[in-house]
Amino acid sequence: MMTMDSNMNIKAKVEIALNAIRPYLEADGGDVKVLDVTDEGLVTLELLGNCGSCPMSAMTLKAGVEDAIKRAVPEVSAVEAVNMTTPDDPWAKMPFE
Repeated sequence: MMTMDSNMNIKAKVEIALNAIRPYLEADGGDVKVLDVTDEGLVTLELLGNCGSCPMSAMTLKAGVEDAIKRAVPEVSAVEAVNMTTPDDPWAKMPFE
């Protein structure tokens, strides 16, 4: 079980990992915000900007964001987004569409 201090430490490490990939997200008009880190190592994110409405957000989250976080912060068990868009979502928009 993680303490409040270790949760804060893990959240700081997650932010550092995200800062490494943020330029790529921002290049497509997107970003991510850390909402929570649980005692079990689950990181909850909010996808911002174009990332929140892009049909590729699931792939970006798994192949890019989650991979970068887990490599940098082994204590993280999983990463999820509260507002991920699926390719069949009628409101989904490709970046700069």
